Amino acid sequence: MIQDTSSQDTVVVTQPSRKKWVGVLAILLIVGVFGYFFLFSSSTAGLSSSRDSLKFSVVTKGELIRDIVTTGRIIASNAPQLYSPEQGYVLLKVKPGDSVEKGDIVAIVDSPELQNTMKQEQSALASLKSDLARQELDVRRQALLLNKQADIANVELVAAQREEKRAKLSIKDHLISQIDLEEALDNLAKAQVTYKHAISEIELATDTLAFELKTTKEKVARQALVVDDLTRQLADLTIKASVSGVVGNVLIQPNALVAKNEPLMKLVDLTAYEAELNVAESYANELGLGMSVELKVGVQKVIGTLASISPEVVDRQVIARVRFPENSVQSIRQNQQVSARILLENKSDVLKVERGSFLQAGGATAYLVTGDLAERIDIQIGATSIREVEILSGLEEGDQIIVSNYEQFNQASTVLLR
Repeated sequence: MIQDTSSQDTVVVTQPSRKKWVGVLAILLIVGVFGYFFLFSSSTAGLSSSRDSLKFSVVTKGELIRDIVTTGRIIASNAPQLYSPEQGYVLLKVKPGDSVEKGDIVAIVDSPELQNTMKQEQSALASLKSDLARQELDVRRQALLLNKQADIANVELVAAQREEKRAKLSIKDHLISQIDLEEALDNLAKAQVTYKHAISEIELATDTLAFELKTTKEKVARQALVVDDLTRQLADLTIKASVSGVVGNVLIQPNALVAKNEPLMKLVDLTAYEAELNVAESYANELGLGMSVELKVGVQKVIGTLASISPEVVDRQVIARVRFPENSVQSIRQNQQVSARILLENKSDVLKVERGSFLQAGGATAYLVTGDLAERIDIQIGATSIREVEILSGLEEGDQIIVSNYEQFNQASTVLLR
């Protein structure tokens, strides 16, 4: 039997390789570290979100202009409307868009009723003037008659005085009787009374005639005023432009019959324009006269001043008017649309961040970005503008926050950014 060689084999003891164990330990350590950070991130971040779907902004320090953005239209600050002074037929002398100068005739109203009234009043005035002239002649005639009577009474008085003197001399010489003397004395007394009453009658008649003459003159003067007023009304039927500019809307048809005080047309003064803005009711209490307003008319920009604010609210809006320098905007038109920015407040050296949808959450919280994590923190905001928001507390200059909408975060305390 042939024997194997197992008796000759020698057991070789292999020593473990140190390098192999070091490599295994290094791999386990790396896996452990990554696992720890993964578990830490998973435990601290409530949810995750893609950076590409979010909007970020860095907190800066500088000037913040608080403003209101709104729209409106251009209106003429001086756009008088012309009215018919009387009922009648209107002859138009202009068309919409025509240029007019102040004092130009733009329409004529034909009022047969007013013209007829004028003729009647003129006739009444002429009649009163005739009565006045006739009364003046009567006054002269009566004055002449009264003066004649006074003169006769004076002559009779003088004659009675002579007769009385003659009678007294004759009675001394016994040429006349006592009865003749007494008759002469009676005639003198009668002549004196007659003359006295004649003078009094002249004075009374003079006053009476003067009063009647004055009354008639007052009637004439009053009627003359009526005629003058009708003359003015007839002159007003020729309607003239009250400003230099253009004819706006013509509100009637040519040769139309219009009523008294019915609007005829509107004139537009091209040298005086204003902007009429519609401002939300919520901003009404913040508006103040004299505030600066940046207007954009087409591609042109101009700075104006808030000139008036409507005291009433219509459709949850208030009307504000802005006055801007003349000739500051070229090719401007009535009712042209404008956009405006009302400058409410100008604050300097404030912390601010870009305005975003995060304000919809109330503006009391923000997500502060640190590396791949966004942590929800409490903040306090101040003034806001259309582009920026003032930060009062909770953030520092250089901090980065998420300014997009927070609804997707569901109030999570932290968010992992991928």
